[in-house]
Amino acid sequence: MDIDAVIKRNPVIPVVVLDDAKDAGALADALLAGGITTAEVTFRTTAAASAIAQMSQHSDILVGAGTVTNLDQARTAVDSGAKYLVMPGYNQDIVDYCQANKVPVLPGATDASWLMKALNSGLRYVKFFPAEASGGLPVISALSGPFPQMQFVPTGGISIENLAQYLAHPQVAACGGSWIATRQLIAQGDFSEITARAAATLEIAATR
Repeated sequence: MDIDAVIKRNPVIPVVVLDDAKDAGALADALLAGGITTAEVTFRTTAAASAIAQMSQHSDILVGAGTVTNLDQARTAVDSGAKYLVMPGYNQDIVDYCQANKVPVLPGATDASWLMKALNSGLRYVKFFPAEASGGLPVISALSGPFPQMQFVPTGGISIENLAQYLAHPQVAACGGSWIATRQLIAQGDFSEITARAAATLEIAATR
């Protein structure tokens, strides 16, 4: 599987923070019930590796690791079952590791210099983060001119309110966001609301 196949599974990638790995299975079920078949579990808590391992036991959901900032995290994530890695910025060591081990990788890049570095490494998809704080769609449009071969996955400030506008851009391949499975909803065990948000999100995405 390559990053193209990962992104084509869903036009929206839920970015989730799990404080307790015991919630991983219920989260996977909730997302699948709403039609979403992938999730990015962030390395922002000590439960991340265990949560990835548990979610990976659900064969119908493709689990990735997010907020991967160093090589040790990358190795731990892959060993735990992560099928793709997402970085908030660009780290060549992680890119090299992923390419050597055939792991799809989505590095962060928000300016021309990092996009050139990504292209030089043979990458055609980047995470545009933090999307809204970095200028949002106007900046993506400006960068699309000199980089017509690059596809963007905006994350950060994306919500159900502006999702359709982002997905309408021809060089936006997908969007990442935390509104579907918020940290609070997971902690409260409100998985029915997560399912409802997943379904509502895909309804909007279907109009792209």
